[in-house]
Amino acid sequence: MTRKMSQNFDAQRRETFETFAELKKRGTALPRTSVVEFYLLAEDEDARWGACEKALAALGYRTERDEESHTLIVATRGELLITPESIWAAEKKVIEIALKFDFHPDGWEFGFD
Repeated sequence: MTRKMSQNFDAQRRETFETFAELKKRGTALPRTSVVEFYLLAEDEDARWGACEKALAALGYRTERDEESHTLIVATRGELLITPESIWAAEKKVIEIALKFDFHPDGWEFGFD
């Protein structure tokens, strides 16, 4: 029997905000806006890739599969304002969908062309 991972949204939010605090502390120059990619890992062989992609597309996200590493890459179609609040808002939506299809979050990045 496969054990499903539980999701702690408070911890996930805290991590996102801490990442921004760390970037600011380092003096990292952040873009004002950017496309953002969220990374989702398939929990097991039962992850429903197609259904998850369809649900995310309905919310306006693009997806790309990296099945070798069991990762679903989810990108915003347009640029987001690069703030912890805007990243978290999008991240939470993506996670809520992903969990329904046996995926869990594995981070995010911005700064893509």
